[in-house]
Amino acid sequence: MFKHQGKSRTYRHNLKIASILSLVAGIVNVTGFLAILQLTTHVTGHFALMMYDVHNFEFEKAAVFLFYINSFLLGSFTSGLLIQFFKENKRLNVYVIPIMIEALILIGVAIVGDFLKIDYPNVIACILLFAMGLQNSYVTKISDAIVRTTHLTGLFTDLGIELSQLFFPKSHPHISEIRSRIKMRIYIITFFFIGGVIGNIFYSNFELKLKTLSIAAAILIVSLFYDDMLFKIRKARRKIKKFRKKALRSI
Repeated sequence: MFKHQGKSRTYRHNLKIASILSLVAGIVNVTGFLAILQLTTHVTGHFALMMYDVHNFEFEKAAVFLFYINSFLLGSFTSGLLIQFFKENKRLNVYVIPIMIEALILIGVAIVGDFLKIDYPNVIACILLFAMGLQNSYVTKISDAIVRTTHLTGLFTDLGIELSQLFFPKSHPHISEIRSRIKMRIYIITFFFIGGVIGNIFYSNFELKLKTLSIAAAILIVSLFYDDMLFKIRKARRKIKKFRKKALRSI
């Protein structure tokens, strides 16, 4: 799901990556909000609050929200830059670097975040928004803009449109494609919700606080290694099949 790109990429690959990354985003979203009372996976609300503060001439507060927005933008830019750089250098899996950076950021905040949040909550918000900018960028690139995982507004809009299309099969003959897109969006929404519940339980019930982010990082790392192992196994199977075919032909 992390390696296949372009024509070799399937719906199943996108469904898997959408589920995993929306689960991660759900955990980050709830953990960040419970810790510092700020949204840490998207910037729509921050943009609205920035405009409100500008209107009230509270420019210092507005500047904080501007930092939030630019942190997400910088994360997205960094991810895109890394992907393009490694593509130019013809590396095998160009998405490993931004994924590992995201995981390391989450681990870093999990380790030191509880010490920082009292005096530097805005720094934590910026760091988490940077990580989510990374994620949103690389999942957009790898899925060819099919999958979005850090915010749900557009997903609910698309889901509403596609559900309405089911009532007019004559006007929309490719009904199976519409159902597939609906399934994708439901998966993302469901796993984002599950991630939020997991984040809440570990943050509040188990009192892990910002250490809850280590669970999100673990999901990323395990998924990456599992995907790499699965890719190698399938590659080995293909080689064995080719060897068998050559052996049979020689007989």
